Amino acid sequence: MPDILHRVGIKSSANEVYKALSTRDGLAAWWTDTTKGESKVGGVIQFTFHSDGSELGGFDMKVLELAPGKRVLWQVMAGPEEWIGTRVSFDLKQGEGLTELLFKHEGWKEPVEFMHHCSTKWATYLVSLKELVETGKGRPNPRDLRIHIRD
Repeated sequence: MPDILHRVGIKSSANEVYKALSTRDGLAAWWTDTTKGESKVGGVIQFTFHSDGSELGGFDMKVLELAPGKRVLWQVMAGPEEWIGTRVSFDLKQGEGLTELLFKHEGWKEPVEFMHHCSTKWATYLVSLKELVETGKGRPNPRDLRIHIRD
């Protein structure tokens, strides 16, 4: 099965990056303003995306693992058909003055055209995460970098 993989260096501690990945407020500050639910193991977080005032859709992620300063793992419970059952992981490695984030969106059944779009969008949101942790200001949806007419 194909996976989406990204690596990002963030000038911060693994604990600060973890906070942005594991709390509802942190997630809303870099991925999408419209973030609801419970960010605890077994909880479900709902992410909804908008463009020009219209809802584009969203994802429900079940939190499978929270390892402070080390790892966040979700499973997609609702959203686009291609995403259902896939898993999204964020693994953190503390370095000297920087945290290495290894991102994986795994379990795609096949590398469909939508996967190309999602890979690029994940990259833009991971840069938003980096900006949030390093500067205090991310670019979550609906203020994210647009790569398509309706994203």
